[in-house]
Amino acid sequence: MAQPSTARFGKFRILLGNNAEPIVYTAPCGFTSKSLTLTKDLTDVTLPDCDDPDAVAWVGRDASTLSASVSGEGVLASESVETWLDAWENVASVPVKIEIEFPAKTITWTGLMHVSSLNPSTEQGGRVTMSVEMQSDGELVRTVA
Repeated sequence: MAQPSTARFGKFRILLGNNAEPIVYTAPCGFTSKSLTLTKDLTDVTLPDCDDPDAVAWVGRDASTLSASVSGEGVLASESVETWLDAWENVASVPVKIEIEFPAKTITWTGLMHVSSLNPSTEQGGRVTMSVEMQSDGELVRTVA
């Protein structure tokens, strides 16, 4: 049996871009978990049986929109806190690059996202942590290299 080719935690990168030309992307420090969710909204339509109008109809579905979101959490690193706050305070969406690097290829999504929530928290005796949520603003372009 052949083993699957997989990617490790450090090869899944969430990078924020600046306003330079060309854009310079950096990965804010502190994530201990992160995820990318790709969503497709669907519209339902009833598909009747033309030969048997009394038969139970099947539901057909048409794609209507695509969306992406990023979430992550970890320690609140002083090296990254202002980067996150600046992105959250920005009325405009920010450039984002998401990479998953496998041994033989790297999948990259680039586009714009809004930082929709920042949630710093802590418990007595612990360190300050923060969770982050970002939502796509338009298309994320996927490339494979």
